[in-house]
Amino acid sequence: MSDTGEEVTRAQLRHGLRIATLVVAMATVFGPGLTNLMSNIDRYQSSLAQLAAFAALAAVLAGEATLLVRGRSWGRSRGPVIAVVLIVSALSYVTLPDGRTSTSVDWMFGAANWVGVVVLLDRPLRTAASFLLAHELTALLHLLLLDDPSRADLARFATGSVTVFGLPLCAAVMAAVTRGLSAAAATSRGEIERVRVAEAVAAESHGRRQQRFAELSATTIPLLEGLADGSLRPEDPAVQRRCAIEAARMRRLFAEADDVENPLLHELRHCIDVADRKGVVVELDTRGQWPEPPVAVRRDLTEAVIIVLATAVSRARVTVIGSAELVSVNVVADCREMNMPSPATPGVEVEALNSDDSLWMEARWQRTS
Repeated sequence: MSDTGEEVTRAQLRHGLRIATLVVAMATVFGPGLTNLMSNIDRYQSSLAQLAAFAALAAVLAGEATLLVRGRSWGRSRGPVIAVVLIVSALSYVTLPDGRTSTSVDWMFGAANWVGVVVLLDRPLRTAASFLLAHELTALLHLLLLDDPSRADLARFATGSVTVFGLPLCAAVMAAVTRGLSAAAATSRGEIERVRVAEAVAAESHGRRQQRFAELSATTIPLLEGLADGSLRPEDPAVQRRCAIEAARMRRLFAEADDVENPLLHELRHCIDVADRKGVVVELDTRGQWPEPPVAVRRDLTEAVIIVLATAVSRARVTVIGSAELVSVNVVADCREMNMPSPATPGVEVEALNSDDSLWMEARWQRTS
């Protein structure tokens, strides 16, 4: 079964338990409770107080039924409602005939307990247990303080408490177990989602690493193999230039994975760092603001820069000029004329001019709508 299906099943279980508890409470209050009340109505010290207590419990049950139909809970009104149940319970005991606690005359003993549990069914178990204990103490204090209980009265009270306290407590325990299962299931589902996300991130990272390796293998691996087998000589200026270009490309690829505010400038700085290491003094200047180009566009914009900087003898100046629709990367360096790479991305143009011992190159990208 799917996670969603299990969650629906647990929600249905909680809803069904709430309905069952309400049905039991209504059957108890309107069944034996109302029957015992009406059959002994003339024996109470105040029949009006007893009827008012019954009306209060009936109103609470009606409110629970209404909330159940609407799919809502008591919320902040739960506390005042429980207070009302305890108050009318005490009112019923105050007007109870002497010596009639936990008898059929004491209809409240087996009614208020279920009403309170219905209201507290979605609360922690200790809350429902505290209410049941308060209800039991109300009856016990009436028995001990206002009656003169015999051993038989105490035994009757203890026997009645088994069902008055135990059965509603069982319902509260079932509700607590259901909530615990739901919470555990939600925690497990969250852990599963975190594992899935971690696996997806790891797979994506592995894919990016594989892609970078494939991109470098076409040019970097032949260079390394040539250096390893001796077919390429490190002191050869052309080999040194190739090494500088590949080093800058590798730095650029690593920089592409960084989360920075301006990726183009970030990657250019990594390319410039390689030129700095071989003694070329490079100045970087920026003007304006520009949109963030896609990765493929940034590679085309920086590829020509990498080649020019790898060829520069001692100095170079890199200028990035941007606007809302255009970004241009310009390089002026003291290097000889060379062939510029053709951009692989539509919209990117590369232009170069050579004058004496200086080369000017511009790579620009025009954003399309």
